[in-house]
Amino acid sequence: MLFFSFFKTLTNQVVTIELKNDIRIRGTLKSVDQYLNIKLDDIDVLDLDKYPHLSSVKNMFIRGSVVRYVVLPRSEVDVGLLEDATRREAANQAGKAR
Repeated sequence: MLFFSFFKTLTNQVVTIELKNDIRIRGTLKSVDQYLNIKLDDIDVLDLDKYPHLSSVKNMFIRGSVVRYVVLPRSEVDVGLLEDATRREAANQAGKAR
């Protein structure tokens, strides 16, 4: 749930999504759900010459299982806070396993 909570804080930010089929899409993050399905508005396909059929698409829903990478704006990522939250979640999981 850590990444879901993190991505929820990035709504209305411009992100780049790379899919497992190598398509890269930049757009405004409108919503994300617990499965990391992503809704983007005002999209631009970065390799439009390879995928001209996507030139007229402006909004997109991306299933979380087809996402390879999500590139975030550096200014929006608090690395220290994310590292601390990751440590806390790992400690909670280790405590539950005992």
